Amino acid sequence: MTGLHADEIQQAVAEVVDSGWYLQGKAVQQFEQHYAQYIGTRHCIGVANGLDALTLTLRAYKEMGLLHDGDEVLVQANTFIATILAITENHLTPVFVDVAPDTLNLQTEALRQAITPKTKALMLVHLYGRCTYNEEIEALCEAHQLLLIEDNAQAHGCLHGEQRTGSLGHAACHSFYPGKNLGALGDGGAVTTNDDDLAQMIRTLANYGFSQKYVAPMQGRNSRLDEIQAAVLDVKLHHLDTENQRRIDIARTYYTYIQQKDLRLPTFMDEGNNVYHIFPVFTPHRNALQQYLSEQGIQTLIHYPIPPHQQACYREYNQLSLPVTEQLAREELSLPLNPTMTDAEVQYVVETLNAKLAI
Repeated sequence: MTGLHADEIQQAVAEVVDSGWYLQGKAVQQFEQHYAQYIGTRHCIGVANGLDALTLTLRAYKEMGLLHDGDEVLVQANTFIATILAITENHLTPVFVDVAPDTLNLQTEALRQAITPKTKALMLVHLYGRCTYNEEIEALCEAHQLLLIEDNAQAHGCLHGEQRTGSLGHAACHSFYPGKNLGALGDGGAVTTNDDDLAQMIRTLANYGFSQKYVAPMQGRNSRLDEIQAAVLDVKLHHLDTENQRRIDIARTYYTYIQQKDLRLPTFMDEGNNVYHIFPVFTPHRNALQQYLSEQGIQTLIHYPIPPHQQACYREYNQLSLPVTEQLAREELSLPLNPTMTDAEVQYVVETLNAKLAI
């Protein structure tokens, strides 16, 4: 194994293998305890992946009688499709809210206008690693008695003041896909919450609906974080803040030195409010810029070229007009940014990009 923390990870995996216990054992219990402490909640429930974390949370609220079929869930329109899949799988209605072109976060006034008597929850997505939460959103949720559920899949370690994202709402959903700031060696996910009843309901639903072995009062599913992934995550959790700081340092270099002719960078956020899972830039010449950078040996990605409301699987929403989200989808390009990058590599990205922008 190569890469960051390889020796520690190999040792942790070997200990799990040697133990002969691969599911629902001590490694999962230890990671759940450590991650809950890190986030600042009473509970962390490990599940199979981030989509399951979202889906099980909404399902749990339905089982608890706090959500019902057809209820509306507000969600920012520029999110990854998993957020929407969790809503519709639970027979709830997504209400897409456009975002601000500078911050890429929810437009608070658009959010306010989208609330109806059928609105029962807000799925708040900390996209790209940027904290979306603010006190105005909190006040709206309190005034309308909305469940506030964080999609924290891209923002492990992000802060709002002294609190970490993942502890700001009634519940939060986390993905540990390998490319995340806190990534496993395969799929993994978790839910964090201070709600004892919700935590127990999610554990029940994630384990076939069993209240005890072979006794199923409700229809559940098999969604478990396995021991090996938990052990890996527990190792990497100890290094998360250091790696996030490296991401912040790289982002600061980009903000300082990238020229902005025909290129738009999102609004800079205070360091703790953005852990830079992705560094998006925007240009109407996105495809040409991506090809140029590729020719210079710089890999970029596009997040996400088709917004959920324009996907074929959501034809009933294809006629919606969400102009900012749609423009972002046409123009977004993600620059390289990860804690393994050297200063020389970061400088090469800047110089290569500026050479193109100067033409």
